[in-house]
Amino acid sequence: QVQLVESGGGLVQAGGSLRLSCAASVRTFSTYAMAWFRQAPGKEREFVAHIIWSGGGTYYADSVKGRFTISRDTSKNTVYLQMNSLKPEDTAIYYCAAAGTVAVLPSSYSVWGQGTQVTVSS
Repeated sequence: QVQLVESGGGLVQAGGSLRLSCAASVRTFSTYAMAWFRQAPGKEREFVAHIIWSGGGTYYADSVKGRFTISRDTSKNTVYLQMNSLKPEDTAIYYCAAAGTVAVLPSSYSVWGQGTQVTVSS
């Protein structure tokens, strides 16, 4: 069973940057895509970005397009989320997830990390 461990969250001022990491314990051929989701207090978990593991194709939510960049290092089984120009509304717990397909719905992802808190102060 693949395990995902996120790191890199923290407190940052508006306009600042953070880089999140998601390390997978083992690479499986069933993992086709990896994604980042986020969940703010009282809100549903929402899609942020995904990346196709083998080819590196990416897709972003409109709310983060142009500010966030998802990438992966296949040699380290690690996915990153570079977040620039952060806004207070980006405050949430950020989760990484793995799936056997490309999707934007949380229900399509079968493996999840424990989450890392990102707080953006105004």
